[in-house]
Amino acid sequence: MSRINFGAFLAPHHPIGEHPMLQYQRDLDLVEHLDRLGYNEFWCGEHHSTGWEMIASPEMFLAAAGQRSHKIKLGTGVISLPYHHPYNVAQRMVQLDHMTGGRAIFGSGPGALPSDAYTLGIDPMTQRDRQDEAIGVIKRLMKGEDRFDHESEWFTLKNAALQLLPLQEDMEFVVASMVSPSGMTLAGKYGAGALSIGSMSTAGLQSLPLQWSFAQDSAGKHGKSVDRSNWRIVMNFHIAETREQAREEAKHGLMKWHNEYTVGTLMRPGAEIYDSPDEAVDDMAFGDNSAIVIGTPDDLVDSIRKMYELTGGFGTVIGFVHDWCTPEQNFRSWDRVARYVVPEINGYLKAYKRSQQDVIENREVFDRAGEAVASKIMENEKAVKALAEQANAGSAMQSPNAPDLNEITTKV
Repeated sequence: MSRINFGAFLAPHHPIGEHPMLQYQRDLDLVEHLDRLGYNEFWCGEHHSTGWEMIASPEMFLAAAGQRSHKIKLGTGVISLPYHHPYNVAQRMVQLDHMTGGRAIFGSGPGALPSDAYTLGIDPMTQRDRQDEAIGVIKRLMKGEDRFDHESEWFTLKNAALQLLPLQEDMEFVVASMVSPSGMTLAGKYGAGALSIGSMSTAGLQSLPLQWSFAQDSAGKHGKSVDRSNWRIVMNFHIAETREQAREEAKHGLMKWHNEYTVGTLMRPGAEIYDSPDEAVDDMAFGDNSAIVIGTPDDLVDSIRKMYELTGGFGTVIGFVHDWCTPEQNFRSWDRVARYVVPEINGYLKAYKRSQQDVIENREVFDRAGEAVASKIMENEKAVKALAEQANAGSAMQSPNAPDLNEITTKV
């Protein structure tokens, strides 16, 4: 299994009822926390309705996040391209790249919420084609092509060029993918990365190998290539010290999220209200076809390895940021993933474990070192007399080659 990166995806899904300003501040605190923990990426989205998803401009949010972080890459997850003139999107992404020191990732989508498109007077049947058209234009602008015109039914460019190009020589383009083949097909067409958001559902998990084949087929058709290292899989998890603790921390918020948002607001087909937190967590996290991990670091390690095997490989695990528990519990969950899951998945501890086992299996070598110390003690009369006291008193720090003082004292 190749080493993989880890990141976070903030839609956000914040329950209605808390002060929005404080929610924004806590989200920025989380970016800062993840940056300190060594996470590779942070993503946030664009939404304009539902009440729960309240970041309207990912570029503005990520610019603020860039001032509170140092290394973590910052991705728009996503900019809904049919909602904007492509020239303005390109300019904002270039500015974000410079303001974050070359850490911007350009993630795009057609727009996830029908309510957003309706408000803007956009026909849903046009959204995916418009995303495709916009990506092509934005790529040309960011490459610094000579000035060009572009006439479309929904935007116009005249003698267009950017006056400032990205700080990065080649800003990464990533396309969001859910259930339809559209996202993966676009990723293949442009040789871009892919962000599989639909993997949070059971159906999404099962379709991942097929989804990747859409990207490969499209890349071949357009003379491009796609790399699994640029494929990001979104997973939903909450991690605690024990499975029981994780369950208790998450179950009430999990039910609220499902009942009030997934069913009550989005009215997702086939989704039904749960009668209790235990029913919700049993079905969504501990059922036979569960797509959510609620448990220990070992549970998440096992789930990631199974996901890797199922898909044939990917480059980054993206954890979905939720409000199932308290902010403190949520921060501790991300902390545990960084401390225990990341090193186990990426093999950072293998050399430690081999070194420990080598010491355990080669005791005769170290026993010989202890014998050498003992022989020198026996040659010194004062050292011999002090042995009895030292044997009983113990030592603040035991030397790795220290002899057994009680054994030597007995011989004396």
